[in-house]
Amino acid sequence: MDDVKRLLEQFADQSVDGLPPADVDADVARGRRALRRIKARRRTTGVLCIAAATTAVLVAGNQAKWWDGGEAEVATDQAPPPATSAPQPGEAKPAQTPATMSMYSDQVLRLTANRQAWSGVSCTLTPQGWTAEPTGDRVVLNPPSVRTSDTDTAAQVELSRSDQPQSLSGIRVTEQDGKVFHVGSSGGREIGQVKLGERWLVAKLPVEHQDWTDDLVRRFLDSCTLS
Repeated sequence: MDDVKRLLEQFADQSVDGLPPADVDADVARGRRALRRIKARRRTTGVLCIAAATTAVLVAGNQAKWWDGGEAEVATDQAPPPATSAPQPGEAKPAQTPATMSMYSDQVLRLTANRQAWSGVSCTLTPQGWTAEPTGDRVVLNPPSVRTSDTDTAAQVELSRSDQPQSLSGIRVTEQDGKVFHVGSSGGREIGQVKLGERWLVAKLPVEHQDWTDDLVRRFLDSCTLS
């Protein structure tokens, strides 16, 4: 500041026509005040910059913390997937019952060679394991007594001769080797019949007749003759 004052005094010593004498002290005072204002503005600007930076850091930190908390809350709300247990070695699986399994036998119903002589009706095939009871013009076949010890008429197959065919509903007709086979329902029972000569052989099937398919009935009746 002394150098500035000295220069101003030298400049003031030079006379200039038409201008008032220079006030060096006033100019120096004004310069000092201007310098203080500049320094004050710089300090204020620095403080504001520091405050802005601090605020930005705090805001960013709070935002990150908020996001982390939200993700944790969402994660805890989700239920864990149910655990699936793998089958243990040696663990027995539930047995599946075949569609052709008889409710009266543990074996699949099949036809086998008949080695017994029946009266009135003779068949070269018979249901395996079934017992025949010829009575006059009829033959009653009883299923294997595996699940019941008493004779169940609803489980029997009854063979009989008839001069006229039975009236059937839902009839299915099959013709093979010159024979016409009828399978249908009558009186709540499934009936199979075939004309042999002048008479009809009628087979009344069990109430639970799912084992007796139309093909099995046809094969069984096809092996029979009337005497």
